[in-house]
Amino acid sequence: MGKYFGTDGFRGEANKVLNVEHAYKVGRYLGWYYGKEHKCRVVIGKDTRRSGYMFEYALVAGLTASGAEAYLLHVTTTPSVAYVVRSENFDCGIMISASHNPYYDNGIKLINSRGEKMSEAIIEEVEKYLDGEFGEIPFATGENIGFTIDYAIGRNQYIGYIISLARHSYKNMKIGLDCSNGSTWMIAKSVFDALGAKTYVINNSPNGLNINMGCGSTHIEGLCELVKREKLDIGFAFDGDADRCLAVDENGQVLTGDHIIYLCAKYMKPANMLNKNTVVVTVMSNLGLFKALSELGIDYIQTDVGDKYVYEAMQNGNYSLGGEESGHIIFSKYATTGDGLITAIKVMEVLMESSLPASKLCEGFTRYPQITVNTRVTDKDAVINNPEVLAAVKKAEQTLENNGRILLRKSGTEPVVRVMIEAESQELCKNLSQSITDVIKQTPYAE
Repeated sequence: MGKYFGTDGFRGEANKVLNVEHAYKVGRYLGWYYGKEHKCRVVIGKDTRRSGYMFEYALVAGLTASGAEAYLLHVTTTPSVAYVVRSENFDCGIMISASHNPYYDNGIKLINSRGEKMSEAIIEEVEKYLDGEFGEIPFATGENIGFTIDYAIGRNQYIGYIISLARHSYKNMKIGLDCSNGSTWMIAKSVFDALGAKTYVINNSPNGLNINMGCGSTHIEGLCELVKREKLDIGFAFDGDADRCLAVDENGQVLTGDHIIYLCAKYMKPANMLNKNTVVVTVMSNLGLFKALSELGIDYIQTDVGDKYVYEAMQNGNYSLGGEESGHIIFSKYATTGDGLITAIKVMEVLMESSLPASKLCEGFTRYPQITVNTRVTDKDAVINNPEVLAAVKKAEQTLENNGRILLRKSGTEPVVRVMIEAESQELCKNLSQSITDVIKQTPYAE
């Protein structure tokens, strides 16, 4: 991770951590870098945050000042930007979003020409330019000045692609959709309606300030209630930019990213769709998932947290399925990033092929009680290397006696340290996490 860009872009509170000057300079550098030998073409999307327009126009100003052509998808999903970049041969893509963060945060995600997260080498150069270490970049002049194009057609092409991946009609299926007042607020319903489902949609009235607010994949309680109240077959909840998806079964029980990986792997293995009989997960996946996969005879690889690392491992090993407990699920045959809509389509495939209710799809997987506590700090590295904190972790591990686990890690997107604990009971998880976070809060780095 660099000074500005973490595991999922440059993210922070709008005009405090991330401001319009940053956006302008990112545009200036990318327009110049990719425009050295030809007219640079960049596609830009954004979610529904109020500050998205501000950053969009700043990026466009920087890009066009460097001579680039900026194609605007407007409000759309992060995976749609990745899809359009690779399918329409753009030099790169930019998504303006802070994903699951609250509305007052925003972010800039950079995507290369293959629809993947941009390489660290280029991001390092962008950061040098942001810090004034790179030198001046020439302005385009005359006919070489760039221009902007409304490219809503690209968003429509992505919707068509998603619909084409469904193998069944959803006629007579009752499906709930929580759009998190974010990027899927129009897209999700159009996809599932086109496939014949009877849709029940909540949190699809964005006002620039309500994205992720008590809704979506990080606050799924509303969808659980909707599914139970309306007696739906299944529900899907997305985050602000729709690279995540969680599900809710017909009983209102949440299917986490681990559940989705399990049910998809269980379905894909006998169909010879699970390359090398292996899935890629992160260290945050539940201990119960590892045991359940082993029972099925499926191998797994663990990476650091971040769908970026999951995708890299999948590419290196040519694996077909990977993801995170949070709902970033990657199907490498169909996408280069986590895609909430593709995840929902693939879960529907398993549901309809199995002819089982959603509550039966994860039989064989028992999730260990787990708790994750976030503590805001001023120096993440100092906290995770603090002797008193490490001693507290060791003491808690001794209490578990190898029947559970503890993970202390720094967030790649926020100024927080996370303590994740899995144990035989929720009460034990809570007590042990409290003992560690109390020590963290006593360090001079706690906010």
